[in-house]
Amino acid sequence: MGGITRALISVSDKTGVVEFARGLAAHGVELLSTGGTARLLREAGLTVIEVADYTGFPEMLEGRLKTLHPKIHGGLLARRDDPQHQEDMRREGIPPIDLLCVNLYPFEATIARPDVTLEEAIEQIDIGGPTMLRAGAKNWEGVTVVVDPADYQAVLREMEQSRGGVGASLRFRLAVKVFAHTARYDGLIASHLSRHLDDPEEADVFPRILTLQLEQKQGLRYGENPHQQAAFYADASGSGLAHAQQLQGKELSYNNLGDSDAAVNLVLEFAEPACAIIKHGNPCGAAIGRDAADAFARAWSADPVSAFGSVIACNRSIDAVLAQAMTESFIEVVLASEVTPEAADILARKKNLRVLAFGDPQQWRQANAWDFKRVRGGLLLQDFDDLVEDEGQWRVVTVREPSSDEYRDLRFAWKIAKHVRSNAIVYANAGRTLGVGAGQMSRVDAARCGAAKAEELGFSLQGAALASDAFFPFRDGVDAAATAGVKAIIQPGGSIRDEEVIASANEHGIAMVFTSVRHFRHG
Repeated sequence: MGGITRALISVSDKTGVVEFARGLAAHGVELLSTGGTARLLREAGLTVIEVADYTGFPEMLEGRLKTLHPKIHGGLLARRDDPQHQEDMRREGIPPIDLLCVNLYPFEATIARPDVTLEEAIEQIDIGGPTMLRAGAKNWEGVTVVVDPADYQAVLREMEQSRGGVGASLRFRLAVKVFAHTARYDGLIASHLSRHLDDPEEADVFPRILTLQLEQKQGLRYGENPHQQAAFYADASGSGLAHAQQLQGKELSYNNLGDSDAAVNLVLEFAEPACAIIKHGNPCGAAIGRDAADAFARAWSADPVSAFGSVIACNRSIDAVLAQAMTESFIEVVLASEVTPEAADILARKKNLRVLAFGDPQQWRQANAWDFKRVRGGLLLQDFDDLVEDEGQWRVVTVREPSSDEYRDLRFAWKIAKHVRSNAIVYANAGRTLGVGAGQMSRVDAARCGAAKAEELGFSLQGAALASDAFFPFRDGVDAAATAGVKAIIQPGGSIRDEEVIASANEHGIAMVFTSVRHFRHG
């Protein structure tokens, strides 16, 4: 058990540090500190030795040089079980430092500002902090290193239970956390500065050097198939699916997680109450409604067969009425911004049903800066398809303009098509999907598949709207939609055969809108 006699505390994030230092002092630990941390601890009535007084070397270079001194690093690096190390320490008058509590300059918060300059970013690169952390973590057998305020209480509890010591298990766990922390910190620096390699005044959108640090949230039973191993990792954003709260149910599977992400991303397209039902990455039903329960009922009725065993998301809270409706069918996962206590009691009757609350939708939207796709030997990187479209740029290209009701359905179908695997066709009417053609190799096949699904479910497409995620390369897709009864189509346009496609729409009396924006979703 590693006894603590001397601690060095120097933190930029001062959350809980006074209470931590007070707990250490209660065990007779001598406190060393620097700058603002030392002032804060003194103001709290604690006895603190300034590092400059301890080393006999003044802080200088506007604070850039404080802790880079043999008396600090010797105290951290010296092995307690090595006679030569101990002799060197005695000869040079270097006491051991048994606990190091350091967190680093706020580089990440600084570069998050859109107007940050290169000079400002560089000034927030910590030198002494990472050096001390790595020294203490390397020597974890003799030094307890704390980088996260969340670990303060664990250290104090162990000291209380062991009369001032910290066990090897906790010391090693904290050391591993240190190396993960400094690796992420250095990765952020390398990624940010690499954007300025050519011209500091014109930083690239994407870094030339990309370093990712994610923490394993949970192991998964298997991946997409039972013969594949899998795990789920969380980033440090504090939001998004990785940070949603699971309220009940079995552990989430690899496929559950993928469908859950798709479901929430879809419903966040809508300001009004909306529900999305996802199966194998595609919406089999989606709708808006008067409230969440109405949206769910309408989405479920769009394809109740495919909805069996699905993942469902709502952009409103789940109340008792909606919870009761959800318990009447087999559903794998339910996600909502929150779940009322009454609803939670009802959903608990389905003990295997996974229920997640994802919190503030605005935070979800801000969860990630980039969208990743792994390929063998590398990584594809893009920003998310979260373009806010200006409908003023949409163009009616046919003789007939859409009616106000048709425009409403076109907007709805267009938002859904964005979340359907390409080639994608969505038929909709009155704020509900009627048929979805997903992942087909030709657009006309997608149109036929969606129409066939609507027919199978007994839905009439007379007067329906159709959305296509990309342009129609031939008029055959429009002809197929007309045969089904479609009266309005929305698509990006941009084909060399646009005139032929528009002529087909005019022949059938269909109103057609070009958005000049496509939403391919290849998976």
